[in-house]
Amino acid sequence: MALTNIVGIDHAVVVTKDLDKAAENWKRLGFTVSPRGTHSAKMGSGNYTIMLDPDYIELLGVLTETEHNAPTRNFLARRGEGIERVALTAVDSAAGAEEIRARGYAALGPTDFERPVTMPDGTQSAAKFRIFQWPIEEAPAGLRIFACQHKTRETVWIPQLQQHANAATRLKRVLVVSTEPAKDAAHMARMIDREVSTEPDGAVAVPSGSDRADFVFLTRDQLGRRFPDVSLAGLPERGGAGLVFATGDLAATEKAVGKAGVRIGGSLLVAPAAANGALLAFVGA
Repeated sequence: MALTNIVGIDHAVVVTKDLDKAAENWKRLGFTVSPRGTHSAKMGSGNYTIMLDPDYIELLGVLTETEHNAPTRNFLARRGEGIERVALTAVDSAAGAEEIRARGYAALGPTDFERPVTMPDGTQSAAKFRIFQWPIEEAPAGLRIFACQHKTRETVWIPQLQQHANAATRLKRVLVVSTEPAKDAAHMARMIDREVSTEPDGAVAVPSGSDRADFVFLTRDQLGRRFPDVSLAGLPERGGAGLVFATGDLAATEKAVGKAGVRIGGSLLVAPAAANGALLAFVGA
């Protein structure tokens, strides 16, 4: 039985070495980027968000070293920039944590936190969240997952932030490279109570729930065959590798992305080197 308090992928976290430079980088790719947010002193991190519907991308950077952000710092030291983890939407984080405990996972949390938000009219508000995590060691192909309950959606999904020059509308897939795709996909499927499906080239997909994006596990060679003519330099053998976006207008995407984009049939690709360690693919909605 699927987890009743998990809807599907909420957002992907791309960790960066220089948060402000990363934000400028994604702006050059045609994304509208939120004002910078600062997390609590305990978290020691800051972020920018790229809001889609119903999901988003979080650019995350360490501002001050703390015990809480040690896993992120270790990721940056080991791999460099890239997709460190993925959040799923929690309807109720407390109930969701109990659900995974009942399945044998020692849930961390739930934990409440917030960050200040300046609204479009200049007023000050806050984005408030309640999260829980699967154990850090439960990371299929090295990709960590957690669940996020949004207590103030109106301060996160701000309409002005959801309009992008590159016409991106939502996430369709999170690509995860693995030396053993079937094994790691089965691991993810157990964690979120979903079924796997094998794709024609041998990659293995795990639906995250509802109409949200899928996880797709594949080898680097499979990834290269899917996306020829774009450099995969910087991607690991195991870990979060790419994000597939739906776009409402591929011509607009190509114009906004400019020279960073490589057009291959009905897709526009951006190499990891141009997107802080994440391969980006834009496809028709």
